[in-house]
Amino acid sequence: MARIEGVDLPKNKRIAIGLTYIYGIGISRSKEILEKTQIKQDIKIQDLNDEEIIAIRNTLNNNYELEGNLKRLENMHIKRLMNIGCYKGRRHRLNLPARGQRTRTNARTRRGTKKTIAGKKKATKK
Repeated sequence: MARIEGVDLPKNKRIAIGLTYIYGIGISRSKEILEKTQIKQDIKIQDLNDEEIIAIRNTLNNNYELEGNLKRLENMHIKRLMNIGCYKGRRHRLNLPARGQRTRTNARTRRGTKKTIAGKKKATKK
């Protein structure tokens, strides 16, 4: 089992798909990395040599921000937007959609479950 950037890659998948398990790598970036390291995309992860794994690690460390560093950078960008008080930052602060989606009917995942404002009163026991 190959371990790259702190992520265990699945053994039975092709390397082009297996690299997408790392946060920050999609299928197009995975193919780009394999072209740089001159590794075939059809090879399964369990069939990789140690030299090929080391070549992939070196390429990732030198050229890309991945996993924890990428998450930290994204959080810093969001905090910056919140601190300067721009529209997008205010939407993040209020936990509302930030990219122009409607909120009157949708946005349940962002806003939370529906809460009734004036509920029906329960009858008291006599």
